[in-house]
Amino acid sequence: MDVLKEFFGIGGYSRTPEGAWSWQHILFTSVMISIMIFLSILLGLKFRKNERIKQKTIVIAAIAINAFEIFKITMLSIRNGDFFDTIIHTLPLFLCSIMLIVLPLAAFTKGRLKEASLDFVLIFGFIAGVFGTVGAAQNYNAYPVLSLDNVVSAITHCISAFSSLFIGITGMATLKVKNMSITVTILLVVVALAQIANLIIPYNYMFLERHDGTPYSIFYNMVNGNLILYKILVIGGFALLIGLFYLYRFLRERVRERNKKVSYA
Repeated sequence: MDVLKEFFGIGGYSRTPEGAWSWQHILFTSVMISIMIFLSILLGLKFRKNERIKQKTIVIAAIAINAFEIFKITMLSIRNGDFFDTIIHTLPLFLCSIMLIVLPLAAFTKGRLKEASLDFVLIFGFIAGVFGTVGAAQNYNAYPVLSLDNVVSAITHCISAFSSLFIGITGMATLKVKNMSITVTILLVVVALAQIANLIIPYNYMFLERHDGTPYSIFYNMVNGNLILYKILVIGGFALLIGLFYLYRFLRERVRERNKKVSYA
């Protein structure tokens, strides 16, 4: 029971956090990332032509990521003794936690919304997942490595990254230019909600108010802490990444069409 209480942080952690970039932090996150990459490549290559299994895998990922998050929120509520406060500080309004919404959209919707959601997970899932696992240095300064806060966070972030790689390897994402507006809309809606939440609560969703020791510090330092320019860079960087993915797919299709015409000639 003492071990469980210590893992869940009930009554507060007695252990001193190992700290950001300690060997424990690096070892734990490296193992998690390695398992995620191995599984995504193994399953992606094995089932790339099996539409039923591909769909089932995304369904399982969508259910699992939300199940772990609900479990974490429940335990944090018990630990903090305040369900409402826990909820308003764990809304899915970070880039990585958007997957709590977008993965179910990719799994359970149809048509262009499904296609755009698959595109969104492909574009942001791996980046957000890895950065949220390895780059969330502030978490390892605040909590022991083997704790509810860090272990569950690593699991959900790795599910996000796994889904991105799996979708990419199996070719589930279409990256049709006509769906880019939906993908961008998903991003902008979450950004708008995050900014509203930051003003009302207040909080730091999407890291729009400060970088908190995350890789967003690169943007923050580029503008010497100017908050308006910092937000423009963060949001603009996301939009640019979306554009680059769709542009790559568009150019690749053009090259294929041209090669076909040459071969026919």
